Amino acid sequence: MNAIQKLTMMSCAVLTCGTVWGGEVKQLPKPVTTGGMPVMDAINTRASGRLYDANKPVDDQTLSEVLWAAWGVNTQGKRTIPTARNQQNMKLYLLTPTGTWYYDGPKNCLEKVNDENLIPLTATQEFVKDAPIHLLYVAKDDMWGRCHVGSAYQNVYLYAASKGLSTVIRGLIDVDALTAKLGLTGGERAIAHQTLGWPEK
Repeated sequence: MNAIQKLTMMSCAVLTCGTVWGGEVKQLPKPVTTGGMPVMDAINTRASGRLYDANKPVDDQTLSEVLWAAWGVNTQGKRTIPTARNQQNMKLYLLTPTGTWYYDGPKNCLEKVNDENLIPLTATQEFVKDAPIHLLYVAKDDMWGRCHVGSAYQNVYLYAASKGLSTVIRGLIDVDALTAKLGLTGGERAIAHQTLGWPEK
């Protein structure tokens, strides 16, 4: 059973990870944060990939590590990316066909935000429908917010290069609709969408 199917089938909260959304909660496996490809090799092989094997799911362990690379907490108690004045004010969502999930990095869990499929609001290109993983980055729509998002998706690129995954960052999304659907306020906006999965053979 893949990560998206497991999220779909969940019907009760995991008590170790409380939620502010009032919905379902999924505790993620502890990410493996050692090993992998040397950083210089990952930088050298990093690339954007738009062809995904739609029949090969991404397992929970890999999903956990993808999310951790983007916006988790490292062994020093720091976020995996820097933020201006340490505001830590970026948000990361996982979009699935059966709902939207908020990633809580300090608790290493996903919290169900709604039961809506928001992927069509990102699917302005045909290849998007084949991607098993859809990340949506949210931040204040200013210089620093966009810098934070850039740091996060670059980390995912480097992880993908190390793991042999395919990924691409995208700006062709319905920003206004996504912002409204998520109920964002205080200048927060949907900034970018990142697809990820195993490459098509």
